[in-house]
Amino acid sequence: MAKKSTNDVKRVTGLLVIEVVNSNPNGNPDQDSDPRQRPDWRGEISPVSFKRKVRDLVEDKDGIVWEQISSEMKIEAKEFGILESRGRDRKQIEREIKDGTFSSIYWDGRVFGNTFLEEGTSGSIKTGVVQIGLGISVAPIEIGRHTNTNKAGVEEGKDRGMAPLAYRFVTHGVYCMPFFVNPSMASKTGCTQRDIELLLKLIPYAYSHSRSHARPMVDIRHAWIMTHKSQLGSCSDFVLLDALRPTKKNDSDKPSSNWSEYDVPTKLPAGFDDKIKLVDLMT
Repeated sequence: MAKKSTNDVKRVTGLLVIEVVNSNPNGNPDQDSDPRQRPDWRGEISPVSFKRKVRDLVEDKDGIVWEQISSEMKIEAKEFGILESRGRDRKQIEREIKDGTFSSIYWDGRVFGNTFLEEGTSGSIKTGVVQIGLGISVAPIEIGRHTNTNKAGVEEGKDRGMAPLAYRFVTHGVYCMPFFVNPSMASKTGCTQRDIELLLKLIPYAYSHSRSHARPMVDIRHAWIMTHKSQLGSCSDFVLLDALRPTKKNDSDKPSSNWSEYDVPTKLPAGFDDKIKLVDLMT
């Protein structure tokens, strides 16, 4: 008799539909912190940018998001450390990889993977269970640039300050960011369905609890979770993503100014009910 798998991680195809209003969802350091933009004028949000936000929610053990979710899930902080944190001790982490305790300590290592590929750490994780794709705007974006002023001077001998064109923002945009949960990597990283459930509970708060001066109005309109009935995959990821991706009603080659300019699907086509369970985390 074939051995039954103990891997409880479900295969998921996810799609985040993110609206941006007069904000910079992800600055590009190579372009003076302009919002990221492709050669076709469509905007970008990097996977690293989004992962940083959910990592920060887990790392802030005194924050209300962690307090409420950890209490609800009955999970302990010691099992949900963050590998990608400032001031980390690389030597200590290498020892944890070698002695086999790494996976029990770092949540983001179990979920997103580990880039510690030092000599002698052959057991280190390379690829995570969750992979997040590049967020791309549905239509081209328009970038605004304003000069920041400061009543108090920041330079010696000046009684006022000015930062020319320092405030850079997308006037309006709707971005689609895909992500994928791959059960095949779970046994290699020590990831469990509980780790994935934590990620899914964090996603709705990724932007609403990380607002900043540059990013005051960025939020997730829909967080589609398409759970496959089979761990091997019940249908094509691309078919699912195409079915739920918004489209601009008119002038698809021009920037938008508000949400109403988009047709936004809210369900999968007929024939998927026996293959996929669809949930919107934002409802």
